[in-house]
Amino acid sequence: MGGFPSGVLRDIKVHLEEERVGIDNRISQLSQQDPFSDPDRVNDNAASDHEASEESSHDRFAAMVEELREKRVAIDGALSRIASGTYGFCTNCGQMIDTDRLAILPTATLCLDCERKKK
Repeated sequence: MGGFPSGVLRDIKVHLEEERVGIDNRISQLSQQDPFSDPDRVNDNAASDHEASEESSHDRFAAMVEELREKRVAIDGALSRIASGTYGFCTNCGQMIDTDRLAILPTATLCLDCERKKK
């Protein structure tokens, strides 16, 4: 099974690792900004409209964090495939994923044909 040249894989790996660090930092920032992360919040006797605003903000932060965690899982999967020598191959049919697709979505696990069939 032929694959990508080691230099290309090294560059992709570095890019993915940098992206993972950025995601971890963003998750940390969002977690600190989440109104529910304030330990004094439990003792706060805020008005119900303020409570509703905090609840809405918390839901928004939680959704953003969840999306970032999903991206991190995809990055970890791509890094694992790089380590195992299977990066760039469709997990469904085994064919090489087009390099243009990987340039746009380096965490892609399916070739374009299999992605279309999935939908």
